Amino acid sequence: MRKKELKLVVTFHTTADAMAMEKFCKEQETPGRIIPVPREISAGCGLAWCAPLEDREKIAAVMKETGIEEEAMHECMV
Repeated sequence: MRKKELKLVVTFHTTADAMAMEKFCKEQETPGRIIPVPREISAGCGLAWCAPLEDREKIAAVMKETGIEEEAMHECMV
């Protein structure tokens, strides 16, 4: 089991956005991974992108570049 750490959790309106984020991030070697949305957070789809907090600006830039719209960005223990 992974040790819980404070992470950036990006939620999406649709599963398609979450899957597009995963595809683009893997291609660009952007840090992070797809996770189920944590219980503390309510989101439009059941998937979220989890990344280290220090990569917030990089993640935001990736989403702007690709046109992927986040529902929200959270900081939570994951």
